[in-house]
Amino acid sequence: MRKLLTCSLLAALILVSACSEQPQTDKNAQKKPAQDAAVVQPVKSEDNKDNSFVLVKGGAFVNTKSSYHGKDIKLPDFYIGKYEVTQEEWVNVMGSNPSQFSGGKLPVEMVSWYDVIEYCNARSVKEGLKPYYSIDKNTKDPNNKSEHDQLKWTVTINEGANGYRLPTEAEWEYAASGGQQSKSYTYSGSDDVNEVAWYWRNAGDKYLMGDWTWPAIENNHDAPKTIGLKKPNELGLYDMTGNVREWCWDWYVGQDVPQGAMRVVKGGGWIGDIGSAESAFRGKFEPNGFGPDQGFRLVRGE
Repeated sequence: MRKLLTCSLLAALILVSACSEQPQTDKNAQKKPAQDAAVVQPVKSEDNKDNSFVLVKGGAFVNTKSSYHGKDIKLPDFYIGKYEVTQEEWVNVMGSNPSQFSGGKLPVEMVSWYDVIEYCNARSVKEGLKPYYSIDKNTKDPNNKSEHDQLKWTVTINEGANGYRLPTEAEWEYAASGGQQSKSYTYSGSDDVNEVAWYWRNAGDKYLMGDWTWPAIENNHDAPKTIGLKKPNELGLYDMTGNVREWCWDWYVGQDVPQGAMRVVKGGGWIGDIGSAESAFRGKFEPNGFGPDQGFRLVRGE
């Protein structure tokens, strides 16, 4: 059952080591979005919180702590969600709520990479946009090398589509690092993780000390939090550090290798420690995986 989680699964979610491989970029997924901000309509929740998109001005990586800093990589402008996608937004599109921790203003969680790809297309259709992805559920993706993913849907990009999509790893890290306004923080918006992130020490009844243990987290009633409560980063983006880990488009492999067994996740989550919350940290998860600290935010296509 999706709602039942074992301690071993939870431990596995945070005990993901950093990878020394070069970050991957995706040439197809990094093309410049439309520059007309008027087409990016804010999504209003019941308390009138504005889940709008922020225009991120492109360029080279300014943040000196970024894994892309000093590399010959420049991104075009793109729009990214100010907040993580909420349960309210998910239900409005998909009709049901998969999350373990229920709350309209909480980030949606317990969603796999495939679930998120379907959401991107469904929301695009609902809002009259051209879906960014083509999804073939009947053809196994030859680029998916996972031994545990039984779905292996073939997902390709519709060139020129203006619908919603996942950020590439480079886009995510660029935005989290502050873009051209970066102050070279370790976390998204601060060098003090507690200013910007919900993570295992501060996501419960009291601030936890000592070493990470699942019993300590469980007894402390740790959980994801309402979006936008912590300090934003230099671009006005919230919760890019902590709360829920965020899916990216890329395979977790070396640069320009379009295959693998895992997809990239970024930002750390309420279960994780501060190492995985660093903007440069490369997390990974099999695309059919899901957990109570696994969510996402959107980017607009062309």
